Amino acid sequence: MAEAKKRGRPRKDPTTLARWTPPEGWSRLVAWLSPEEKKALKRVAVEADVPVADLVRALAGGLASGVITHEELIGHVAKGKLVMEKIPTLFERDDRFQVVDRPRAECAWVFDGAGVGTEKLDGTNVRLTVRSGHLVRVEKRRNPGKAQKQQGILDGWYVDTDEGSAEDKWILAAARNTDVAQWPDGEHACEALGPRIQGNPLALDDHLCLPFNFQAPTVPDVPRSYQGLRDFLSTMESKFSPGHLAEGIVFHHPDGRRAKIKRKDFPKIAAGA
Repeated sequence: MAEAKKRGRPRKDPTTLARWTPPEGWSRLVAWLSPEEKKALKRVAVEADVPVADLVRALAGGLASGVITHEELIGHVAKGKLVMEKIPTLFERDDRFQVVDRPRAECAWVFDGAGVGTEKLDGTNVRLTVRSGHLVRVEKRRNPGKAQKQQGILDGWYVDTDEGSAEDKWILAAARNTDVAQWPDGEHACEALGPRIQGNPLALDDHLCLPFNFQAPTVPDVPRSYQGLRDFLSTMESKFSPGHLAEGIVFHHPDGRRAKIKRKDFPKIAAGA
């Protein structure tokens, strides 16, 4: 008979909830939202792939540090990272922000069998410029603000990182810890990963940058149906960090178009289903 698993360390007071202690000087902001406002904010957080609290904190941080003006507030996203143009999710979402079996029209090429799949890595998008095997520039992505969108500027762009910015500290650490000696000259879009970036879901020991154009792990024979992708992603192990589940798949079309799907986009499978 197998030995019963021992219980973990008991809490000092099991009748009370565990509490997070904020840093000294921090304060809590509470706001009342209409159902429509809450839904809109949640949708932005889902697309940015962060909790709503982190989204709000990033917006406030951007204003406090002067990274954005009040006109640009709506364009600032996700844990201080500034991101590139949105990659569409393969399927439409329901009111709970989970995908349903209804493909998006702009992603029809995926279901037609075009393009190849690569593992989606959960980090921060950056761009490294390399010359003669040396890193000469580190940039992060920025989205257009509200005023710029009204002018027809819809796609994001890269801006320089700041050596003195706490927001950019771990991006720069990842860039400097990446061996670019054999990289071709040019600008390389990358995913910055590591212990202090996006919660480190792949449990990496070091910070580094992985270029999309020649090192993103390819995933052969990816299913292209709703149920097929749901089943596939429920057990897909990361090629970059074996032993951990991959976050999702990004499909790449030869003409540059992309589409994505994440494991957590799907409704959770009920026990016994």
